[in-house]
Amino acid sequence: MNTLQFKSNIKCAGCIAKATPVLNEKIGEGNWEVDIMTLKKTLTVSTNLNETEVISIVNEAGFSAEVLQ
Repeated sequence: MNTLQFKSNIKCAGCIAKATPVLNEKIGEGNWEVDIMTLKKTLTVSTNLNETEVISIVNEAGFSAEVLQ
C-alpha cells in the first residue's frame, strides 16, 4: 500500500463532511485524512490506487487535488 499526498481545496469540516461519503466508498474508511490546519490542506491517502485515480475520486466528490512534490 502506498501513501500519497495531495494539495486539496478541502478546507473545512463542512468540506470534509461533503467529501467523506465518496472518499470512504472509493478509497476506504480510515485510508484517508485531510489536514485542514496546513496552508496546502494536505490530503494523505493510503491506497493501492495511483495518483490519477485518487485525483479523479476527489473530483467526483466535488473537490480538486494535485500531487505534492
